[in-house]
Amino acid sequence: MEDKLCGSEVEGEKPSKNTRVSHKRLTNMGKKLKLPDKSSKTFTHNSNINEQKFINTSSLRYRCDICGKKFMVKGFLSVHKRIHTGEKPYHCDICGEAFSERGQLISHKSVHTGEKRLHCDICGKAFSISYQLNLHKRVHTDEKPYHCEFCGKSFSQKDGMLIHERMHTGERPYCCDICGKTFSCKGTMHKHKRIHSGEKPYHCDICGRAFLHKCSMLDHKRIHTGEKPYHCDICGKDFAHSCSLTNHIRVHTGEKPFHCDICDKTFTQSGSLTSHKRVHMNE
Repeated sequence: MEDKLCGSEVEGEKPSKNTRVSHKRLTNMGKKLKLPDKSSKTFTHNSNINEQKFINTSSLRYRCDICGKKFMVKGFLSVHKRIHTGEKPYHCDICGEAFSERGQLISHKSVHTGEKRLHCDICGKAFSISYQLNLHKRVHTDEKPYHCEFCGKSFSQKDGMLIHERMHTGERPYCCDICGKTFSCKGTMHKHKRIHSGEKPYHCDICGRAFLHKCSMLDHKRIHTGEKPYHCDICGKDFAHSCSLTNHIRVHTGEKPFHCDICDKTFTQSGSLTSHKRVHMNE
């Protein structure tokens, strides 16, 4: 039986039979893939959608009709388009939660089973799937295998690289369906939507106060615990909040980053600038 290209909407003319690549070869990592271009170069195929910077750009024949991004394989394009459509075809048969990728579903199901068979041989931390273990190990090794194709910055996780690259491209594929505001990161969009819903999912387990963001709740808990994890390495003073440490360090450095646009006077803190501007308003 003739193998079909695992892609649709090929740009240009329809590829001939001798340029078709079997789906089986594409899904076998490590096999060499002959690309249907004039150069006849061979490349090692990697199932990671985002390793396309190692592939001859003439082979990226499958184009997203929404944002224009190109892919070598239709399957990669299909997964990508779910960012725009919101399609989530993979459902958890335990709780019904839906996911856009099969790997996300597999990771999620471990929440229900609680099974963690894999252990880090460095610190002993347990994980349910090998992907999570491999990501964790990069904390110890400082491995950063994903590189921004625009500036070269390295990342330990693919998602971090993708979000960063959108700073260069300006791509903001996630849209709030309430106000229309767009975001480069899905998590940021979900946090934004809490402004509309009033949801405050993070609760202080000491006093019960609810918060919009986890970081706000953690900052608040230090009022109860007295914890001061931020340390000035100049004078040794400790602080409960990172912003307090940042403001304090300016005492040592003399930095005054806040400027009055009326008289050009400078201040170490934004609050001081705000108070100062009231002087001009009353003149």
